[in-house]
Amino acid sequence: MPEAIDLDVVRQMLPGTPYGTGVREIRPPVPFDDEAFEGMLARNPDDQEVWGIAYNGKTRHERQRFTIAHELGHFILHRGQQWSFNCDKQSVHTGIATLRDIEREADDFASNLLMPGDLLRDWISNQRIDLHVLSAIAKRFQVSFEALCIRFIKFTTQRAILVYWDNGYVKYEWRSSSAVKTRARIRRNADPQEPLPGTLAADASVDQEWDGTEMSAAIWCPEEARHMKLREFKHSFGARDRVLTLLLLESAEPRAWDRSWQDGESFDSFDQFVSNGQLPVR
Repeated sequence: MPEAIDLDVVRQMLPGTPYGTGVREIRPPVPFDDEAFEGMLARNPDDQEVWGIAYNGKTRHERQRFTIAHELGHFILHRGQQWSFNCDKQSVHTGIATLRDIEREADDFASNLLMPGDLLRDWISNQRIDLHVLSAIAKRFQVSFEALCIRFIKFTTQRAILVYWDNGYVKYEWRSSSAVKTRARIRRNADPQEPLPGTLAADASVDQEWDGTEMSAAIWCPEEARHMKLREFKHSFGARDRVLTLLLLESAEPRAWDRSWQDGESFDSFDQFVSNGQLPVR
């Protein structure tokens, strides 16, 4: 079973690697209790060989770990560009392309650091997937359930679609590579998109369905043949205003006329970081 990456060991070892050239120390992360604050990486103005990390101490443990990993991503990828990084929830959506790009790169790095793709791929390929399995992996990696589900979509070989609903409307939709190859996509019924009739997502009486309910895939995906099935899973957060839907579809062949999926995957920044050695786990 995968274990959690020890971020403190990563922090301590970086100055002694080529990725920490010119840096003597990254000080232990410190909490900053301000709800509007997410995280920060900054160079010590009095000692240019020392860097520091701060994070929101009021957030959940999993969020704190992601923030620290995000700041380590800035350290490795971007510290040559500027001496401080003030990260908040809006940075990734800003209209400033450079800022938006580096924040997304740091997010990608954090995801790869905390949920190594090789470990996740090995684990999910050996068992029947449901939300119990994904929740257990999230706990072992010490990441949020939502973050693990997104990561699952990237690495699963199954045709899978993940939809996040916020107050009854789609906030985002992720499709696995095999879902893209076979043009599996959900039916559009409004703008903004609302849950489809006949689905668990639309059933207010169902808060959780972690084992999965089988139904015709065409209920969700109009281009699927009538004989195709899928399993729908549902997880409602807290006040039930936020909901995750996971759809696992039966296998199908790629659509012969659609070759857009052949563009290939991008090379993760984290993959480049670890290509010269292993990171510690605990």
